[in-house]
Amino acid sequence: MGSLFRASKTLKIRKYLSPLSSINNPFDAFGLSQRYCSHSRQNSKESAPIDLSRYPIEKIRNFSIIAHVDHGKSTLADRLLELTGTIKRGHGQPQYLDKLQVERERGITVKAQTATMFHRHKSRGCDEPSTFLLNLIDTPGHVDFSYEVSRSLAACQGALLVVDAAQGVQAQTVANFYLAFESNLTIIPVINKIDQPTADPDRVKAQLKSMFDLEPSDALLTSAKTGQGLEHVLPAVIERIPPPPGSSGSPLRMLLLDSYYDEYKGVICHVAIVDGALRKGDKISSAATGQAYEILDVGIMHPELTPTGVLLSGQVGYVVTGMRSTKEARIGDTLYHTRTTVEPLPGFKPAKHMVFSGLYPADGSDFEALNHAIERLTCNDASVSITKESSTALGLGFRCGFLGLLHMDVFHQRLEQEYGAHVISTVPTVPYIFEYSDGSKVEVQNPAALPSNPKKRVTACWEPTVIATIIIPSEYVGPVITLCSERRGQQLEYSFIDSQRAFMKYRLPLREIVVDFYNELKSITSGYASFDYEDSEYQQSDLVKLDILLNGQPVDAMATIVYNLKAQRVGRELVDKLKKFIDRQMFEITIQAAIGSKVIARETISAMRKNVLAKCYGGDITRKRKLLEKQKEGKKRMKRVGSVDIPQEAFHQLLKVS
Repeated sequence: MGSLFRASKTLKIRKYLSPLSSINNPFDAFGLSQRYCSHSRQNSKESAPIDLSRYPIEKIRNFSIIAHVDHGKSTLADRLLELTGTIKRGHGQPQYLDKLQVERERGITVKAQTATMFHRHKSRGCDEPSTFLLNLIDTPGHVDFSYEVSRSLAACQGALLVVDAAQGVQAQTVANFYLAFESNLTIIPVINKIDQPTADPDRVKAQLKSMFDLEPSDALLTSAKTGQGLEHVLPAVIERIPPPPGSSGSPLRMLLLDSYYDEYKGVICHVAIVDGALRKGDKISSAATGQAYEILDVGIMHPELTPTGVLLSGQVGYVVTGMRSTKEARIGDTLYHTRTTVEPLPGFKPAKHMVFSGLYPADGSDFEALNHAIERLTCNDASVSITKESSTALGLGFRCGFLGLLHMDVFHQRLEQEYGAHVISTVPTVPYIFEYSDGSKVEVQNPAALPSNPKKRVTACWEPTVIATIIIPSEYVGPVITLCSERRGQQLEYSFIDSQRAFMKYRLPLREIVVDFYNELKSITSGYASFDYEDSEYQQSDLVKLDILLNGQPVDAMATIVYNLKAQRVGRELVDKLKKFIDRQMFEITIQAAIGSKVIARETISAMRKNVLAKCYGGDITRKRKLLEKQKEGKKRMKRVGSVDIPQEAFHQLLKVS
């Protein structure tokens, strides 16, 4: 019976076999063998490793693209990747190097990205064209992420300074130019968006000459959208930008530019090889931590991670070392071969946190979930500082330090989008320094940590300031000067770029610009102003701590430090806002703004009351008075034990006021 079953099964299979196939080769039964072999041959051809030894230092160019926000950096990077065949034309994903969802939604670059391209070019004095290795770094344009730009420029020898042909030189154009200029980079001006109806390349050339002393004849006219003029960009990069310095015969030294966490590979580090060569299996050490690691994978971004097995002097790529946390990968660190002695490379200044804010779970029971989400996110954003704290009003949470207000906003958005976390954020503050009568000084990042009635008298206060650069159309000069004066600004410089645009520099307290200064500036200039700032020194100021009290109890999450002369107005606005957003209770709620023991503003939310006199149809007045007194006693008892819930909307409104 068994043999009959096997025979019938064989006959059924033979029905599906092609005449040339054999039962001994099951793939051939369905004609798969030939297809499988050709597919594997094709894969092996595609995945053939790139031979980086064909690219000595003189055939390598490292450059970045720098510009003001929305001047077309990422679109230009897309076109260059298409021109060199790194990505296919019409890949269906504009701004290819903008990987994050928040970058695509907002149309901004948050994280600097690297891509390696190969381009054939016939150099002057050469008979045959040769292939060059080009490392492109697309950088952010917003002021909050200038730290990313400075790190990117450290791996480059040149930069494309992209300027919008219609908008001209903007504030961040100025800041990024000086970052590149101080790094001694070769700067190639690129005037982009020349296809726009309002484009005026000649005016932009004149601005570049007057502000940066860049020759108008050196500027390249392009349109990244239509592709016009792009054929001149890469030849200019190869001809004008020098090859990277370094010696392939020296001991290995590489600069750690950036790192991020991958769930499968662990920490992936972006590095620039300054001297020597790095191969898979090498043992390396960190100059900052002294830890030793083994190179598990090494390669280039072409444009995704492409293993090459080796990185040579002057090249930019990635390494996987088995690090378990991005805290081990210190940005600006020098990595070198274990058991060799090298001179560490000059690193970067550590990221300076300009804005501090408290983050609390919207539901107190979600603290562990928020903790896990923040840990995961900080694996890919090491520029955020995190410390745990607790608030009597909001429970357990975190004190976070950010590079700026947009950085804070992007961090919140990524928490919600990528990890589904719902958070309450407190009013952003800046770090202050307070000096007491005994000569001791203390830095205060959280206003709640400053005692309202200290035992020691405060003798002096200092607050951080910034040097702000503002470029505006000349007809808006008056309103902008008024705005800066209201924000306690001190004018440092005032000049005209050309007949239509003014250039202004102000020293402003950081606290005055940290919440809504940029929005107001855009509003009064019809959106034409551009704004940039860099941190400056601390200046002495008259500051006080403003407390918000609910039924006499301070709400630590709402405490803030304000300028003394503005305390009355800010206190009045805060209590007015809170009155609108706190729900009525069965007992009376008093909302007060106080400086120390002095109350400077007050609002009262009256209690919801039952009409206890409804059942009295006449009778003696003492009966009614007795019922009202009894109700009054009950309300007092409720007020003693009742608690006031502060809705999330109230915190969002406070963000707009203070």
